[in-house]
Amino acid sequence: MDDDSELVELVRRTLAETTRREFDERVETQAARLRERIESGAFDNRDFAVGLELEAYVTDRQGRLANAPERLFEIDGCAGELGRHNVEVNTPPNVLDGMGLDSQLRALRDRVDAAHETTRAEERTLVLDAMWTIPPEEGTTAYLSATEEHDGVRIAANMKPAVRYYALDNAILGERGGTVDVDLPGASGSFPSILVESLTSSMQPHVQIPSAERFPAHYNAAIRTMGPVLALATNSPFAPADRYPDCDGEEARALVERTYHELRIPVFEGSINVADEGKVRFPGDVASAADVVDRIAADRTQAPFLREWAEESDDAYMDRFAEFEHKRSTYWRWLRGVVGGRPIDADNDERSLRIEYRPLPTQPSVEDTVRLQALTAGLIRGLVATDHPLAELGWEATKAGFYDVVREGLDAELVWLTADGERTRDPETVYEELFELARAGLRESGVPEERVERHLDPVERRFEERTTPSRWKKARVRERIDDGATLPEAIRGMQREYMERAGRPFEEWG
Repeated sequence: MDDDSELVELVRRTLAETTRREFDERVETQAARLRERIESGAFDNRDFAVGLELEAYVTDRQGRLANAPERLFEIDGCAGELGRHNVEVNTPPNVLDGMGLDSQLRALRDRVDAAHETTRAEERTLVLDAMWTIPPEEGTTAYLSATEEHDGVRIAANMKPAVRYYALDNAILGERGGTVDVDLPGASGSFPSILVESLTSSMQPHVQIPSAERFPAHYNAAIRTMGPVLALATNSPFAPADRYPDCDGEEARALVERTYHELRIPVFEGSINVADEGKVRFPGDVASAADVVDRIAADRTQAPFLREWAEESDDAYMDRFAEFEHKRSTYWRWLRGVVGGRPIDADNDERSLRIEYRPLPTQPSVEDTVRLQALTAGLIRGLVATDHPLAELGWEATKAGFYDVVREGLDAELVWLTADGERTRDPETVYEELFELARAGLRESGVPEERVERHLDPVERRFEERTTPSRWKKARVRERIDDGATLPEAIRGMQREYMERAGRPFEEWG
Protein backbone atom coordinates (compact mmCIF):
# COMPACT_ATOMS: atom_id res chain seq x y z
CA MET A 1 0.00 0.00 0.00
CA ASP A 2 3.01 2.31 -0.18
CA ASP A 3 2.28 3.21 -3.80
CA ASP A 4 0.33 6.50 -4.00
CA SER A 5 -1.89 5.31 -6.86
CA GLU A 6 -2.93 2.22 -4.87
CA LEU A 7 -3.68 4.35 -1.82
CA VAL A 8 -5.76 6.77 -3.88
CA GLU A 9 -7.70 3.93 -5.48
CA LEU A 10 -8.46 2.38 -2.08
CA VAL A 11 -9.60 5.74 -0.71
CA ARG A 12 -11.94 6.11 -3.66
CA ARG A 13 -13.35 2.64 -2.98
CA THR A 14 -14.02 3.49 0.69
CA LEU A 15 -16.12 6.45 -0.42
CA ALA A 16 -18.33 4.40 -2.75
CA GLU A 17 -21.95 3.80 -1.75
CA THR A 18 -21.65 0.08 -2.56
CA THR A 19 -18.79 -0.18 -0.07
CA ARG A 20 -20.86 1.51 2.62
CA ARG A 21 -23.77 -0.90 2.12
CA GLU A 22 -21.54 -3.99 2.20
CA PHE A 23 -19.62 -2.66 5.21
CA ASP A 24 -22.80 -1.90 7.18
CA GLU A 25 -24.20 -5.35 6.48
CA ARG A 26 -21.02 -7.00 7.72
CA VAL A 27 -20.98 -4.80 10.84
CA GLU A 28 -24.56 -5.85 11.69
CA THR A 29 -23.71 -9.53 11.24
CA GLN A 30 -20.55 -9.26 13.35
CA ALA A 31 -22.35 -7.20 16.01
CA ALA A 32 -24.98 -9.96 16.36
CA ARG A 33 -22.20 -12.52 16.89
CA LEU A 34 -20.53 -10.32 19.48
CA ARG A 35 -23.78 -9.81 21.39
CA GLU A 36 -24.26 -13.58 21.51
CA ARG A 37 -20.72 -14.08 22.79
CA ILE A 38 -21.17 -11.43 25.48
CA GLU A 39 -24.37 -13.09 26.67
CA SER A 40 -22.70 -16.52 26.75
CA GLY A 41 -19.85 -15.25 28.95
CA ALA A 42 -17.16 -15.61 26.27
CA PHE A 43 -15.57 -12.31 27.36
CA ASP A 44 -15.61 -12.99 31.10
CA ASN A 45 -12.32 -13.35 32.98
CA ARG A 46 -11.16 -13.79 36.56
CA ASP A 47 -9.38 -10.48 37.21
CA PHE A 48 -9.44 -6.78 36.63
CA ALA A 49 -6.55 -5.80 34.35
CA VAL A 50 -4.92 -2.64 33.03
CA GLY A 51 -3.17 -1.49 29.88
CA LEU A 52 -2.13 1.84 28.44
CA GLU A 53 -1.70 3.93 25.30
CA LEU A 54 0.58 6.96 25.39
CA GLU A 55 0.95 9.44 22.53
CA ALA A 56 3.85 11.83 21.97
CA TYR A 57 5.37 13.90 19.18
CA VAL A 58 8.80 14.47 17.66
CA THR A 59 10.78 17.71 17.30
CA ASP A 60 14.17 18.70 15.95
CA ARG A 61 16.97 19.82 18.26
CA GLN A 62 15.62 23.41 18.18
CA GLY A 63 12.24 22.22 19.48
CA ARG A 64 10.47 22.62 16.13
CA LEU A 65 7.99 19.98 15.03
CA ALA A 66 9.65 17.25 12.91
CA ASN A 67 8.87 13.92 11.27
CA ALA A 68 9.20 10.81 13.42
CA PRO A 69 12.04 8.53 12.22
CA GLU A 70 10.73 5.38 10.53
CA ARG A 71 13.01 3.27 12.74
CA LEU A 72 10.91 4.39 15.69
CA PHE A 73 8.09 2.13 14.54
CA GLU A 74 10.30 -0.94 14.63
CA ILE A 75 10.29 -0.73 18.45
CA ASP A 76 7.89 -3.19 20.08
CA GLY A 77 4.73 -1.36 21.10
CA CYS A 78 5.42 1.79 19.03
CA ALA A 79 3.13 2.84 16.19
CA GLY A 80 2.41 5.85 14.04
CA GLU A 81 -0.59 8.10 14.38
CA LEU A 82 -2.40 10.70 12.24
CA GLY A 83 0.56 13.01 11.61
CA ARG A 84 4.05 12.13 10.44
CA HIS A 85 5.28 13.64 13.72
CA ASN A 86 2.97 11.56 15.98
CA VAL A 87 4.03 8.48 17.95
CA GLU A 88 1.94 6.06 20.01
CA VAL A 89 3.45 3.76 22.66
CA ASN A 90 1.38 0.81 23.96
CA THR A 91 1.92 -1.45 26.96
CA PRO A 92 0.79 -5.10 27.07
CA PRO A 93 -2.02 -5.65 29.62
CA ASN A 94 -1.39 -6.88 33.17
CA VAL A 95 -3.60 -7.95 36.04
CA LEU A 96 -4.51 -4.97 38.24
CA ASP A 97 -2.37 -5.57 41.33
CA GLY A 98 0.95 -4.34 42.68
CA MET A 99 3.03 -6.45 40.32
CA GLY A 100 0.81 -5.50 37.40
CA LEU A 101 1.26 -1.78 37.93
CA ASP A 102 5.00 -2.31 38.34
CA SER A 103 5.00 -4.18 35.03
CA GLN A 104 3.13 -1.33 33.36
CA LEU A 105 5.73 1.15 34.60
CA ARG A 106 8.66 -1.01 33.42
CA ALA A 107 7.15 -1.70 30.01
CA LEU A 108 6.30 1.95 29.40
CA ARG A 109 9.71 3.15 30.57
CA ASP A 110 11.55 0.59 28.43
CA ARG A 111 9.61 1.54 25.31
CA VAL A 112 9.81 5.28 25.86
CA ASP A 113 13.55 5.01 26.59
CA ALA A 114 14.04 3.05 23.35
CA ALA A 115 12.06 5.71 21.47
CA HIS A 116 14.19 8.47 23.00
CA GLU A 117 17.36 6.68 21.97
CA THR A 118 16.13 6.19 18.41
CA THR A 119 15.11 9.82 17.96
CA ARG A 120 18.36 11.13 19.50
CA ALA A 121 20.34 9.02 17.02
CA GLU A 122 18.67 11.02 14.25
CA GLU A 123 19.13 14.38 16.01
CA ARG A 124 15.50 14.60 17.01
CA THR A 125 13.63 14.56 20.30
CA LEU A 126 10.61 12.62 21.53
CA VAL A 127 8.44 14.97 23.60
CA LEU A 128 5.91 13.75 26.18
CA ASP A 129 3.44 16.58 25.85
CA ALA A 130 -0.24 17.07 25.04
CA MET A 131 0.04 19.67 22.24
CA TRP A 132 2.95 20.91 20.14
CA THR A 133 3.38 24.67 20.25
CA ILE A 134 6.67 25.35 18.40
CA PRO A 135 5.76 24.96 14.73
CA PRO A 136 7.90 23.41 12.02
CA GLU A 137 10.14 25.66 9.96
CA GLU A 138 7.46 26.43 7.35
CA GLY A 139 4.93 27.42 10.03
CA THR A 140 1.79 25.80 11.43
CA THR A 141 -0.65 26.95 8.75
CA ALA A 142 1.57 25.83 5.88
CA TYR A 143 2.31 22.49 7.56
CA LEU A 144 -1.33 21.65 8.29
CA SER A 145 -2.56 22.99 4.94
CA ALA A 146 -0.11 21.30 2.56
CA THR A 147 -2.34 19.13 0.36
CA GLU A 148 -2.42 17.76 -3.18
CA GLU A 149 -5.22 16.44 -5.36
CA HIS A 150 -4.74 12.96 -6.85
CA ASP A 151 -7.57 12.04 -9.22
CA GLY A 152 -10.12 13.79 -7.03
CA VAL A 153 -8.71 12.50 -3.73
CA ARG A 154 -7.12 15.05 -1.42
CA ILE A 155 -3.87 13.95 0.22
CA ALA A 156 -2.42 15.88 3.17
CA ALA A 157 1.35 15.95 2.72
CA ASN A 158 2.15 15.62 6.43
CA MET A 159 -0.40 12.94 7.23
CA LYS A 160 0.84 9.39 7.85
CA PRO A 161 0.40 7.53 4.52
CA ALA A 162 -2.47 5.19 5.44
CA VAL A 163 -5.78 4.50 3.74
CA ARG A 164 -7.67 4.90 7.00
CA TYR A 165 -6.46 8.46 7.56
CA TYR A 166 -6.74 9.56 3.93
CA ALA A 167 -10.26 8.14 3.71
CA LEU A 168 -11.39 9.81 6.94
CA ASP A 169 -9.92 13.10 5.76
CA ASN A 170 -11.77 12.99 2.44
CA ALA A 171 -15.03 11.80 4.00
CA ILE A 172 -15.06 14.53 6.64
CA LEU A 173 -13.97 17.24 4.22
CA GLY A 174 -16.73 16.16 1.84
CA GLU A 175 -19.32 16.69 4.57
CA ARG A 176 -17.81 19.99 5.73
CA GLY A 177 -17.49 21.71 2.40
CA GLY A 178 -13.72 21.25 2.11
CA THR A 179 -12.54 22.97 5.31
CA VAL A 180 -12.06 22.12 8.96
CA ASP A 181 -12.81 25.00 11.34
CA VAL A 182 -11.31 24.97 14.82
CA ASP A 183 -12.49 27.53 17.38
CA LEU A 184 -9.81 28.25 20.01
CA PRO A 185 -9.40 31.37 22.17
CA GLY A 186 -7.09 33.68 20.22
CA ALA A 187 -6.02 30.98 17.76
CA SER A 188 -9.05 29.95 15.68
CA GLY A 189 -8.57 28.93 12.07
CA SER A 190 -9.72 27.00 9.02
CA PHE A 191 -7.69 24.22 7.42
CA PRO A 192 -8.13 21.98 4.37
CA SER A 193 -7.52 18.76 6.33
CA ILE A 194 -8.33 16.99 9.59
CA LEU A 195 -4.56 16.96 10.15
CA VAL A 196 -5.20 19.78 12.64
CA GLU A 197 -6.19 16.99 15.06
CA SER A 198 -2.53 15.90 15.04
CA LEU A 199 -1.80 18.89 17.26
CA THR A 200 -2.90 16.73 20.17
CA SER A 201 -1.44 13.84 22.20
CA SER A 202 -3.21 11.79 24.87
CA MET A 203 -2.74 9.01 27.38
CA GLN A 204 -5.44 6.35 27.56
CA PRO A 205 -5.68 3.96 30.52
CA HIS A 206 -7.51 0.72 29.77
CA VAL A 207 -9.38 -1.14 32.52
CA GLN A 208 -10.52 -4.71 31.87
CA ILE A 209 -13.77 -5.56 33.67
CA PRO A 210 -14.01 -9.28 34.59
CA SER A 211 -17.61 -9.93 33.56
CA ALA A 212 -20.35 -8.61 31.31
CA GLU A 213 -22.70 -8.46 34.30
CA ARG A 214 -20.37 -6.09 36.16
CA PHE A 215 -19.45 -3.95 33.15
CA PRO A 216 -22.30 -1.37 33.22
CA ALA A 217 -21.75 -0.41 36.86
CA HIS A 218 -18.05 0.27 36.25
CA TYR A 219 -18.62 2.06 32.95
CA ASN A 220 -21.32 4.37 34.30
CA ALA A 221 -19.26 5.14 37.41
CA ALA A 222 -16.25 5.92 35.20
CA ILE A 223 -18.25 8.55 33.30
CA ARG A 224 -18.78 10.48 36.57
CA THR A 225 -15.03 10.54 37.28
CA MET A 226 -13.88 12.13 34.03
CA GLY A 227 -14.25 15.76 35.09
CA PRO A 228 -12.35 15.64 38.39
CA VAL A 229 -9.64 13.30 37.03
CA LEU A 230 -9.09 15.47 33.95
CA ALA A 231 -8.78 18.52 36.23
CA LEU A 232 -5.72 16.91 37.83
CA ALA A 233 -4.13 16.17 34.45
CA THR A 234 -4.68 19.23 32.21
CA ASN A 235 -1.68 19.91 29.97
CA SER A 236 -2.68 21.70 26.75
CA PRO A 237 -3.50 25.38 27.33
CA PHE A 238 -1.76 26.75 24.20
CA ALA A 239 -1.96 26.20 20.46
CA PRO A 240 1.15 26.66 18.27
CA ALA A 241 2.78 30.01 18.97
CA ASP A 242 2.49 31.35 15.42
CA ARG A 243 -1.30 31.00 15.51
CA TYR A 244 -1.54 33.86 18.03
CA PRO A 245 -1.37 37.60 17.31
CA ASP A 246 2.02 39.21 17.94
CA CYS A 247 0.73 41.01 21.04
CA ASP A 248 2.24 41.82 24.42
CA GLY A 249 1.32 43.46 27.72
CA GLU A 250 -2.34 43.50 28.74
CA GLU A 251 -3.58 42.04 25.46
CA ALA A 252 -1.26 39.05 25.81
CA ARG A 253 -2.12 38.55 29.47
CA ALA A 254 -5.84 38.65 28.61
CA LEU A 255 -5.36 35.87 26.04
CA VAL A 256 -3.51 33.74 28.60
CA GLU A 257 -6.48 34.15 30.96
CA ARG A 258 -9.01 33.32 28.21
CA THR A 259 -7.39 30.18 26.88
CA TYR A 260 -8.63 26.83 28.10
CA HIS A 261 -6.64 24.49 30.31
CA GLU A 262 -7.35 21.60 27.95
CA LEU A 263 -7.45 22.67 24.30
CA ARG A 264 -7.08 19.02 23.26
CA ILE A 265 -10.80 18.47 23.71
CA PRO A 266 -12.09 21.28 21.41
CA VAL A 267 -9.36 20.56 18.84
CA PHE A 268 -10.40 16.90 18.52
CA GLU A 269 -14.12 17.68 18.54
CA GLY A 270 -13.72 20.62 16.16
CA SER A 271 -11.53 18.80 13.64
CA ILE A 272 -13.61 15.60 13.37
CA ASN A 273 -17.24 16.44 14.08
CA VAL A 274 -19.52 17.26 11.16
CA ALA A 275 -22.89 17.54 12.91
CA ASP A 276 -24.35 18.98 16.11
CA GLU A 277 -24.17 15.59 17.83
CA GLY A 278 -20.73 14.68 16.54
CA LYS A 279 -18.89 11.38 16.63
CA VAL A 280 -16.48 12.90 19.19
CA ARG A 281 -18.55 13.63 22.27
CA PHE A 282 -19.34 12.93 25.90
CA PRO A 283 -20.50 9.32 26.40
CA GLY A 284 -23.88 8.09 27.58
CA ASP A 285 -24.65 5.50 30.24
CA VAL A 286 -25.10 1.83 29.34
CA ALA A 287 -27.64 -0.64 30.69
CA SER A 288 -25.75 -3.74 29.58
CA ALA A 289 -22.41 -4.71 28.09
CA ALA A 290 -24.22 -5.43 24.82
CA ASP A 291 -25.06 -1.71 24.62
CA VAL A 292 -21.41 -1.13 23.75
CA VAL A 293 -21.84 -3.27 20.62
CA ASP A 294 -25.20 -1.73 19.73
CA ARG A 295 -23.92 1.83 19.91
CA ILE A 296 -20.92 1.17 17.74
CA ALA A 297 -23.10 -0.59 15.17
CA ALA A 298 -25.60 2.29 15.17
CA ASP A 299 -22.96 5.05 14.98
CA ARG A 300 -22.70 6.98 11.73
CA THR A 301 -20.45 5.09 9.31
CA GLN A 302 -17.44 7.05 8.13
CA ALA A 303 -14.72 5.88 5.71
CA PRO A 304 -15.71 2.16 5.69
CA PHE A 305 -13.02 -0.40 4.91
CA LEU A 306 -13.45 -4.05 3.94
CA ARG A 307 -11.37 -6.90 5.34
CA GLU A 308 -10.14 -8.16 1.96
CA TRP A 309 -8.41 -4.84 1.28
CA ALA A 310 -6.18 -5.12 4.36
CA GLU A 311 -2.84 -6.85 4.79
CA GLU A 312 -2.71 -10.27 6.43
CA SER A 313 -3.18 -10.22 10.20
CA ASP A 314 -1.74 -12.48 12.91
CA ASP A 315 -5.03 -12.36 14.84
CA ALA A 316 -7.45 -14.75 13.16
CA TYR A 317 -10.06 -14.23 15.89
CA MET A 318 -10.33 -10.49 15.38
CA ASP A 319 -10.25 -10.92 11.61
CA ARG A 320 -13.72 -12.40 12.00
CA PHE A 321 -14.83 -8.98 13.28
CA ALA A 322 -12.66 -6.81 11.04
CA GLU A 323 -15.40 -4.45 9.86
CA PHE A 324 -16.82 -4.04 13.35
CA GLU A 325 -13.33 -3.28 14.69
CA HIS A 326 -12.78 -0.73 11.94
CA LYS A 327 -16.03 0.99 12.88
CA ARG A 328 -15.06 0.95 16.55
CA SER A 329 -11.89 2.82 15.61
CA THR A 330 -14.06 5.70 14.38
CA TYR A 331 -16.42 5.58 17.38
CA TRP A 332 -14.95 8.49 19.30
CA ARG A 333 -16.37 9.05 22.76
CA TRP A 334 -14.36 10.37 25.70
CA LEU A 335 -15.07 7.01 27.33
CA ARG A 336 -15.29 3.96 25.10
CA GLY A 337 -16.19 0.32 25.68
CA VAL A 338 -14.10 -2.26 23.82
CA VAL A 339 -14.96 -5.89 23.12
CA GLY A 340 -12.02 -8.13 22.23
CA GLY A 341 -8.37 -7.59 23.02
CA ARG A 342 -5.88 -10.37 23.70
CA PRO A 343 -5.75 -12.85 26.61
CA ILE A 344 -3.48 -11.83 29.49
CA ASP A 345 -2.40 -14.95 31.36
CA ALA A 346 -3.47 -18.49 32.29
CA ASP A 347 -6.19 -17.18 34.60
CA ASN A 348 -7.40 -14.54 32.13
CA ASP A 349 -7.19 -16.44 28.88
CA GLU A 350 -10.37 -15.16 27.24
CA ARG A 351 -11.02 -12.12 25.09
CA SER A 352 -12.20 -9.30 27.31
CA LEU A 353 -14.45 -6.35 27.97
CA ARG A 354 -12.58 -3.17 28.77
CA ILE A 355 -13.05 0.53 29.33
CA GLU A 356 -10.87 2.94 27.35
CA TYR A 357 -10.50 6.12 29.39
CA ARG A 358 -9.83 8.75 26.72
CA PRO A 359 -10.03 12.35 28.08
CA LEU A 360 -6.55 12.55 29.61
CA PRO A 361 -3.70 14.48 27.97
CA THR A 362 -0.15 13.13 27.69
CA GLN A 363 1.81 13.80 30.88
CA PRO A 364 5.42 15.07 31.24
CA SER A 365 6.92 11.74 32.37
CA VAL A 366 6.43 7.99 32.42
CA GLU A 367 5.93 8.12 36.20
CA ASP A 368 3.18 10.75 35.91
CA THR A 369 1.46 8.63 33.28
CA VAL A 370 1.36 5.41 35.32
CA ARG A 371 0.25 7.33 38.44
CA LEU A 372 -2.79 8.61 36.56
CA GLN A 373 -3.36 5.10 35.22
CA ALA A 374 -3.36 3.79 38.80
CA LEU A 375 -5.67 6.60 39.95
CA THR A 376 -8.14 5.90 37.15
CA ALA A 377 -8.21 2.13 37.61
CA GLY A 378 -8.36 2.35 41.41
CA LEU A 379 -11.13 4.93 41.32
CA ILE A 380 -13.31 2.99 38.89
CA ARG A 381 -12.93 -0.19 40.92
CA GLY A 382 -13.28 1.58 44.26
CA LEU A 383 -16.57 3.23 43.33
CA VAL A 384 -18.24 -0.10 42.62
CA ALA A 385 -16.50 -2.11 45.34
CA THR A 386 -17.69 0.33 48.02
CA ASP A 387 -21.19 0.64 46.52
CA HIS A 388 -20.69 4.40 46.25
CA PRO A 389 -23.72 6.28 44.82
CA LEU A 390 -21.76 8.54 42.42
CA ALA A 391 -23.20 6.76 39.36
CA GLU A 392 -26.59 8.18 40.37
CA LEU A 393 -25.35 11.72 39.69
CA GLY A 394 -27.32 13.24 36.82
CA TRP A 395 -25.75 12.86 33.39
CA GLU A 396 -26.29 16.49 32.36
CA ALA A 397 -24.56 17.79 35.51
CA THR A 398 -21.70 15.35 34.90
CA LYS A 399 -21.28 16.52 31.31
CA ALA A 400 -21.43 20.20 32.29
CA GLY A 401 -18.72 19.66 34.90
CA PHE A 402 -16.48 17.90 32.37
CA TYR A 403 -16.60 20.76 29.88
CA ASP A 404 -16.13 23.31 32.66
CA VAL A 405 -12.90 21.46 33.54
CA VAL A 406 -11.82 21.73 29.89
CA ARG A 407 -12.09 25.51 30.25
CA GLU A 408 -11.14 26.13 33.88
CA GLY A 409 -9.04 23.17 35.03
CA LEU A 410 -8.91 22.88 38.82
CA ASP A 411 -11.06 26.03 39.12
CA ALA A 412 -14.00 24.32 37.44
CA GLU A 413 -17.33 23.89 39.19
CA LEU A 414 -17.83 20.18 39.74
CA VAL A 415 -20.88 18.40 41.09
CA TRP A 416 -20.42 15.23 43.15
CA LEU A 417 -22.50 12.83 45.21
CA THR A 418 -20.92 11.94 48.53
CA ALA A 419 -20.92 8.49 50.08
CA ASP A 420 -24.03 9.61 52.00
CA GLY A 421 -25.80 10.56 48.77
CA GLU A 422 -25.48 14.29 49.41
CA ARG A 423 -24.93 16.57 46.42
CA THR A 424 -21.88 18.83 46.80
CA ARG A 425 -19.84 21.36 44.85
CA ASP A 426 -17.11 21.64 47.47
CA PRO A 427 -13.81 20.67 45.79
CA GLU A 428 -12.25 19.65 49.12
CA THR A 429 -15.02 17.09 49.62
CA VAL A 430 -14.86 15.94 45.99
CA TYR A 431 -11.14 15.21 46.05
CA GLU A 432 -11.06 13.82 49.58
CA GLU A 433 -13.57 11.16 48.51
CA LEU A 434 -11.97 10.67 45.09
CA PHE A 435 -8.61 9.72 46.56
CA GLU A 436 -10.20 7.62 49.32
CA LEU A 437 -12.07 5.65 46.65
CA ALA A 438 -8.97 5.25 44.47
CA ARG A 439 -7.03 3.93 47.47
CA ALA A 440 -9.87 1.56 48.32
CA GLY A 441 -9.98 0.25 44.75
CA LEU A 442 -6.22 -0.37 44.61
CA ARG A 443 -6.26 -2.11 48.01
CA GLU A 444 -9.19 -4.23 46.82
CA SER A 445 -6.98 -5.23 43.90
CA GLY A 446 -4.18 -6.34 46.21
CA VAL A 447 -1.84 -3.40 45.64
CA PRO A 448 0.39 -3.08 48.74
CA GLU A 449 -0.10 0.06 50.82
CA GLU A 450 3.36 1.41 50.08
CA ARG A 451 2.75 1.15 46.33
CA VAL A 452 -0.72 2.70 46.67
CA GLU A 453 0.82 5.77 48.27
CA ARG A 454 3.72 5.87 45.82
CA HIS A 455 1.24 6.10 42.94
CA LEU A 456 -1.39 8.38 44.44
CA ASP A 457 0.45 10.80 46.75
CA PRO A 458 2.06 12.84 43.94
CA VAL A 459 -1.25 13.18 42.11
CA GLU A 460 -3.05 14.19 45.30
CA ARG A 461 -0.45 16.91 45.83
CA ARG A 462 -1.50 18.43 42.51
CA PHE A 463 -4.87 19.19 44.09
CA GLU A 464 -3.46 20.23 47.47
CA GLU A 465 -0.94 22.61 45.87
CA ARG A 466 -3.30 23.62 43.03
CA THR A 467 -0.71 22.80 40.40
CA THR A 468 -1.03 20.94 37.12
CA PRO A 469 1.04 20.99 33.93
CA SER A 470 -1.38 23.46 32.32
CA ARG A 471 -1.13 25.80 35.31
CA TRP A 472 2.65 25.54 35.15
CA LYS A 473 2.57 26.45 31.44
CA LYS A 474 0.27 29.43 31.96
CA ALA A 475 2.43 30.72 34.81
CA ARG A 476 5.63 30.48 32.75
CA VAL A 477 4.01 32.32 29.84
CA ARG A 478 2.77 35.09 32.17
CA GLU A 479 6.26 35.51 33.63
CA ARG A 480 7.75 35.99 30.17
CA ILE A 481 5.04 38.48 29.19
CA ASP A 482 5.74 40.43 32.41
CA ASP A 483 9.41 40.53 31.33
CA GLY A 484 8.43 42.13 28.01
CA ALA A 485 7.98 39.14 25.68
CA THR A 486 5.21 38.97 23.11
CA LEU A 487 2.71 36.13 23.48
CA PRO A 488 4.29 33.99 20.70
CA GLU A 489 7.77 34.56 22.20
CA ALA A 490 6.50 33.65 25.66
CA ILE A 491 4.89 30.42 24.41
CA ARG A 492 8.08 29.37 22.61
CA GLY A 493 10.17 30.12 25.70
CA MET A 494 7.80 28.18 27.94
CA GLN A 495 7.83 25.22 25.57
CA ARG A 496 11.63 25.01 25.49
CA GLU A 497 11.69 25.07 29.29
CA TYR A 498 9.01 22.34 29.35
CA MET A 499 11.12 20.20 27.03
CA GLU A 500 14.15 20.59 29.29
CA ARG A 501 12.12 19.34 32.27
CA ALA A 502 9.99 16.68 30.52
CA GLY A 503 10.98 13.16 31.48
CA ARG A 504 11.24 14.06 35.18
CA PRO A 505 8.14 13.58 37.37
CA PHE A 506 6.07 16.75 37.51
CA GLU A 507 6.29 17.11 41.30
CA GLU A 508 10.07 17.59 40.97
CA TRP A 509 9.76 20.64 38.74
CA GLY A 510 9.43 23.14 41.58
